[in-house]
Formats: sequence, structure tokens, C-alpha cells
Amino acid sequence: MSDDVLLIEKDGAVATVTMNRPEKMNAFNDALKDAMRKAVGRLNDDDAIRVVILKGSGKGFCAGADLGGGSIADPISFHLDIDYKPFLTGIEKSDKIWIAQVHGAAAGVGAAVMMNCDLVVMAEDAYLYMAFAAIGLVPDGGNTQLMLQHLGYHRALQSVLEGRKMPAVECLDCGMANKVVPADDLDNAAREWADRLAQTAPLALAASKRLLRSVGAMSFGDAITQEGLEQTPLIKSNDFKEGVTAFFQKRKPEWTGT
Repeated sequence: MSDDVLLIEKDGAVATVTMNRPEKMNAFNDALKDAMRKAVGRLNDDDAIRVVILKGSGKGFCAGADLGGGSIADPISFHLDIDYKPFLTGIEKSDKIWIAQVHGAAAGVGAAVMMNCDLVVMAEDAYLYMAFAAIGLVPDGGNTQLMLQHLGYHRALQSVLEGRKMPAVECLDCGMANKVVPADDLDNAAREWADRLAQTAPLALAASKRLLRSVGAMSFGDAITQEGLEQTPLIKSNDFKEGVTAFFQKRKPEWTGT
């Protein structure tokens, strides 16, 4: 699948999604928002795909909303629940692992896209930018919750109010990123990581994501119960039987996702 504003390449169990508005730093206009909504839905429904890499073309990951596109001035077309929520929550609830491959700026709602992905690899020269204060707005697209989760109240509020740029090494230190690599190595690092993850047990991969997306809002006891609810079907799966057999035979398991 490809079009002018979004490119999708599938290779085995890995899909690479490229936001493709380099002349606008991949800022979201109506066409890109619509393409993202459709792409996330289609990839989530594709049983052959286990890992998705999300990146941007040109000089940066994503500059946020396209301020020159007219969408923000129009309250009908700029509606968070319609424009952004479907694909952001689609990534959150997906059984796939989404890896944000970030170079240059992840700004505005582009920062939310980055942080909402399951894993993040950043180039050394990449940065996250809370750009909202500069234009008299509050963060949106889930940015407030994501910043609070990573930074805690005081540092999150400071970042929001000051509208500051957070370099990749700081994002790594506070848990917003998993890896920081030289810019020339970014493509290979993201792809090698995706390939390794795609070789893991797919049912357990999806269950692990569901758990870690949900247990933070539970009591400890409820978390134990939820782990049991996820573990029960895994123990009954063919993948578990294969994993045990492969362990005793000292070979790599062949996962089927069943």
C-alpha cells in the first residue's frame, strides 16, 4: 500500500510505515491523518504482520499539525476525536509492536505519536519538542498523559509550560526512548530490532503489550489476576507446547501464533 503522503512496505512479518510529507516535516494535514487512520486499521488486521516501524521522510520524524493547512482554524476538521484518536488508540490497542524510528524533530502531536508507540529508537540528533506553548495552546493527542507518565508532574509541567526541546539522550534517560544511535545507523538499528522481535512468540508478544498497557492503572492484586487471565490461553496454545519442546531439544522454536 502506498500513496503520496504515506508509504507502507511489508517484508515478512515486519511492516515499515513512512510519513511522507518531507516538505512540511511530515506535519499532519487532512490527507496524512486520513491515511494514518486507514493504515493503522489495515495493519492491525493483517495477521502476517507482527512488528511495525513508524518513521518520517526528509529531515524529521513529524512536526505535528500542519499550521498552514487550515485545519486548526476550522473546528469541524480539527477535531481530536475524529482526526487523531482513532489511529493513536489503534496503535495503543494493537496486537502488533509499533516501533517509532525518530530522527530530527518529534514535535507537537508528533511527540505524542512517538511516545505512544511501544518502543522508540532515536538518532543522536533527534529531539522531542512540546511546541504548544509557543502558539498559546495546551498539549493534545494524549501528550499530557504521556509526559506525566514519563516525567512526573513537576518535570512534565515544566516541559509543557516552557515548550522546551528534549534531546535524544534526555529522552533516553527519562524512559521516553529505548535506544539512541548515530543517525547513520538509525535505519539498520530499527530494522534489526524489528526483525528480532518478529521472531518471538506472537501470542506472548501481544499479551505482554496488553498487560503493560493496562496494569499501571490497577492494584497489585488486580495485576496478578490479569496476568493469570492472559497466561491461561497461552499455556493452552500450540506455541507454548512448541516452546517447551524446543527448549528440551535445544533448538529454536518455530512459532505459529496458534
